[in-house]
Amino acid sequence: MTAEGSDGSGGKGPAEPAGAPTASMSDLSTRRRWTLISLGLLRAGGIAILLVALYYLLPLDRPSPSSLTVGLLVGLLVLVATMYWEVRAIVRARFPGIRATQALATTVPLFLLVFAATYFMIAFHDPATFSEPLSRSDALYFTITTFATVGFGDIAPRSEAVRLLVAVQVLLDLVVLGLGIQVIVGAVKKSRVREVPGVDAA
Repeated sequence: MTAEGSDGSGGKGPAEPAGAPTASMSDLSTRRRWTLISLGLLRAGGIAILLVALYYLLPLDRPSPSSLTVGLLVGLLVLVATMYWEVRAIVRARFPGIRATQALATTVPLFLLVFAATYFMIAFHDPATFSEPLSRSDALYFTITTFATVGFGDIAPRSEAVRLLVAVQVLLDLVVLGLGIQVIVGAVKKSRVREVPGVDAA
């Protein structure tokens, strides 16, 4: 009898045997297909909302110079670990396309919020490092416009150290947009290779 694994929409079932083929969305009824897609999008949106809520609720207004560096390094390590876990989850998911959507909804907001939190703590510790004092929303806005490479110039870093940090974010933007998405898409393709007609998941 075929064992079932996670359906990629957040539900859990018995562990799927290694090498078992993924289920094809085309094999499902239209109603079931849209239910899975809707649940996947809802879960992805919920993850993004939770991360933003944590950003606004965490006590980021008590930074010390050492905690800024440690916080950024820990945030980046958590990001790398999250991407690794998400790629493994995509490869093992029964519906890798849905799982990949959830992965992007986790990794991209997490990346942006790590830098937004760092910019906010830097500005709170020394307001002169930016062209104006930054609220949490200002820091998030600055991070997103930098990520999208559409900086409007209304907020600008003034200190050399912060300019270098912004340069690091821009370089990592390319990694997230290029390598990160390529890895996730590759994981989806690798998972779908298991959808070989006539192969039994015994």
